[in-house]
Amino acid sequence: MRMLEQHILKLTNAKEILGVETLQELWSGYGTIKRYALKGTAFPSVVVKHIRLTSDSSHPRGWNTSRSHLRKLRSYQVESQWYSNWSRRCTANCRVPQCYAVDKHDSEILLYLEDLDASGFSERRTSANRTEIQACLKWLAHFHACFLGQSPDGLWQVGTYWHLATRPDELNALKDIALKKAASAIDRRLSEAKYQTFVHGDAKIANFCFERSGRKVAAVDFQYVGGGCGMKDVAYFIGSCLSEAECEEQADELLDYYFAVLKSVLAAKEPAVNAAALEEEWRGLFPLAWADFHRFLKGWSPEHWKINDYSERVCRKVVQSLV
Repeated sequence: MRMLEQHILKLTNAKEILGVETLQELWSGYGTIKRYALKGTAFPSVVVKHIRLTSDSSHPRGWNTSRSHLRKLRSYQVESQWYSNWSRRCTANCRVPQCYAVDKHDSEILLYLEDLDASGFSERRTSANRTEIQACLKWLAHFHACFLGQSPDGLWQVGTYWHLATRPDELNALKDIALKKAASAIDRRLSEAKYQTFVHGDAKIANFCFERSGRKVAAVDFQYVGGGCGMKDVAYFIGSCLSEAECEEQADELLDYYFAVLKSVLAAKEPAVNAAALEEEWRGLFPLAWADFHRFLKGWSPEHWKINDYSERVCRKVVQSLV
């Protein structure tokens, strides 16, 4: 630990570490995220994500398999690649923490990151109002525009933590036979979309940090960033912060907002892209992206609160369309 603190002082030119606060224990015991308060430097604090690449993990829902462990290890390697090689390409409209350094050792990875709280993104949400939801959708639109057509070198070739090829155990556990049979076709349709970008891969409300006004956000947790259709992020995000009734009432309107922002960004920065064709393709894939995550969820945790009649209806329509 003393070596870690010395490295932080050298990295930030700080004179002293005033205190250490544990912000979060990583999922299944893979490490910690801590904030180090600093003195005598331009950095008031720095956040260190300390990842321990061990096999001694305890999954909260009992999925303790070698496959899940290897997937988790790969996810942290991807995140280190994201911060080393890709994150600086993000604009102010798809804000992410600045990465000061990445250290890799045999059994650990340390990410030294900007403290978003100190940079004005100090608010967290477990639910969101319309302004906050639109701020997140705006972030996603800018992010997808930023990486449209890019090859996800060093990242997941297919992003999201529920990608079918990485979840055979959950597929095998799925009791919905019709959805199980359609899973490969749904995955194929999404993967073969003409317009591909990077997806955040875990764009739930908990992974967005808000300014006090709720009008601007930054995003964290890039373990599952990789290639894919932007609808995967949008469908997953909407489902993460709206109830069943709210999804029914608001999903179409929120999708309209996302595409309005996306087309505006593309018109300004990527005028060669046929934004109308992209929108047509991705709108058609939105219900498939919804069904793709629902497939995972029903196999992973059949009693999960997100499994509701709205999602079931979306899935049935998708499955019927593929017959």
